[in-house]
Amino acid sequence: MNSKMKIPNFPRASVRPGETALTNGDSANLSEMTLVVITGHSGAGKSEAIAAFEDVGFFCVDNLPPRMIGQLGELFRHEGSGVKRAAVVSDVRGGEYFDELLQVLDELTADGLQPTVLFLEADEEALTDRYKETRRRHPLAPEGRAIEGIRAEQKLLAPLRERASVVMDTSGLSGAMLRKRIAEELLGTDAGGRLALTLLTFGFKNGPPRDADLTLDVRFLPNPHYVDELRPLTGQDESVRRYVESETQAGEFYGRLMPLLEFLVPAYVAEGKSHLTIAIGCTGGRHRSVTVADRIRRDLSRRDDVLVRVKHRDVELDD
Repeated sequence: MNSKMKIPNFPRASVRPGETALTNGDSANLSEMTLVVITGHSGAGKSEAIAAFEDVGFFCVDNLPPRMIGQLGELFRHEGSGVKRAAVVSDVRGGEYFDELLQVLDELTADGLQPTVLFLEADEEALTDRYKETRRRHPLAPEGRAIEGIRAEQKLLAPLRERASVVMDTSGLSGAMLRKRIAEELLGTDAGGRLALTLLTFGFKNGPPRDADLTLDVRFLPNPHYVDELRPLTGQDESVRRYVESETQAGEFYGRLMPLLEFLVPAYVAEGKSHLTIAIGCTGGRHRSVTVADRIRRDLSRRDDVLVRVKHRDVELDD
């Protein structure tokens, strides 16, 4: 059986590389309020794990002391808070406060919240190699060898591992592989493996955006600004689109651009990238950039591995 189960109703399962996780035949939907607590070995990938939850819209907090997790439960119950799904990381970085985590989990369960605990672990060899690569000190062995901290942490976390809803071994996983696996196996296939693509139009005269991964300059296309009846319109109007795409340059441009994007999207997904912003600029950000963004949107929206949204930064500005 190869069905996937969505949180929060995890079975008690140990997930290992190469095995199928959550092979329980029940179907489950996210509850109205969902809290996931991510914990486990230092160096096992907790930061990558919480990134996977953040990618699908969870309210996320890293390195949260256990008592504050209880306060987060109160935030859930506060009318108008808007927080319905949250994921937090709590681990030995919390020092003496970490000892309270089991008690806090029991209290939350007694209050009806039913937190899901995701425990990440890795074998000693993998953890030791990761500490060597990063040259960071283990939190339980700040003055000693990493292996000493790793073994001390294993003993400290044993009761929490037993309490976990899901135990995942990350020994053979890269960060991208871990994010993809969590998305597919714990969050459901609809939540993972899709690239969130933002098409951001702008005008160069107002300055380029700072958050773009790729930038396209389309000022070589025919400019509707110099046509009196088209100037007040935008690239969302059919007459503007026809004008921008009237010459052979537009067809040749799309003929090169779209195969490039068809190549890049699955490559980014395979690498584990979850967000991509393509900025498309013309002079004012009202005509040519908007037309091109709409064409890209129509073509890429047919793909199953991408979610496309369009944002027009300057379209409402005075031309």
